[in-house]
Amino acid sequence: MRRALLAVIAGSLLLTGAACDSDADSNEAAAPATTAPSTAPSSAAPDYTANTKQVCTKLQTLYTVELRDFGSAMGKLITYREAKQTAEITKAEAAATTELKQVAAKIRNDTAAAQNPEFKAAGMTSAAKVDASAANKGYVKTVTTMTKLNSTIENQFKEWLSPVAGYCAA
Repeated sequence: MRRALLAVIAGSLLLTGAACDSDADSNEAAAPATTAPSTAPSSAAPDYTANTKQVCTKLQTLYTVELRDFGSAMGKLITYREAKQTAEITKAEAAATTELKQVAAKIRNDTAAAQNPEFKAAGMTSAAKVDASAANKGYVKTVTTMTKLNSTIENQFKEWLSPVAGYCAA
């Protein structure tokens, strides 16, 4: 049985070699070379869906923890401003700024786990926007009333989070 199998394999190799060799000299100039389609998988884009979903799930806690804490810090700041409590205003501004830095850190840390390089870059962009607001205290300084906070906070969150929002939209 073993000899028969070896004979079949050897015969197949000889026939294959002869078939390839027989055309080489006679029709080389007459017919254009054709290539057989490759059975190797094409370089399709990697599927980041599962990983992106995991990262987005982690980012969702941003709304229930870090952004909520920032909103609370802003509420305290506004209360102190309205009461003209200067010492407390300074502390509350520092607290709000610290909360913003924590928002940026959360975005940066969570999106660092993204396998999709574009999503990871979007996370860095969002974190940089939040960091810039924390550094210059622009948003913290401009919101002076609860009415202004309520009317601007949603759009501010959208501005900060817009780079990652497209990846986490359900």
